[in-house]
Amino acid sequence: MDVSSAVPDLPVEDVVTMLAGLPEPGDYSVHVKPLRYRDRPHLAAWTDFEDRSITLQVPEPFFPFGEIVPYGAKRRRSGKGTRPRFIWLTEGITFRTPEEVLRFSYCHEWMHWWLREVRGTASAAETTCDRFALHNFRRRSVTEADALLSLKRR
Repeated sequence: MDVSSAVPDLPVEDVVTMLAGLPEPGDYSVHVKPLRYRDRPHLAAWTDFEDRSITLQVPEPFFPFGEIVPYGAKRRRSGKGTRPRFIWLTEGITFRTPEEVLRFSYCHEWMHWWLREVRGTASAAETTCDRFALHNFRRRSVTEADALLSLKRR
């Protein structure tokens, strides 16, 4: 995996070790950058399909923080003639280390990559990508079979 890091406390060797066991994004490069936030730490990452890169940001300074992750939606009954309504299904996560942030963000962005580059489908499936990341970022070994399982809510 082609990895670079602009975070002084996270040399490339450490990033590679942190992402070990996760599937590789083909010929895409992975960049780690600091996230300078105003109010509180949060998750930030993106996949650039033109530049063929995945960028992961780590909050700096790092403090443990929580995020509410939507992993699905449940259709709710609505009155006749009205548009459908949904109840978001969410789970709260506390990120205690930069490694957890990197692994979650990488899993999420890798799923975007996999949907587009491997499956040839639309990559803007945020709940699917969150579901994949939520189920797999703490596992030591993750495969494409795990991605297939994330296509449907369990």
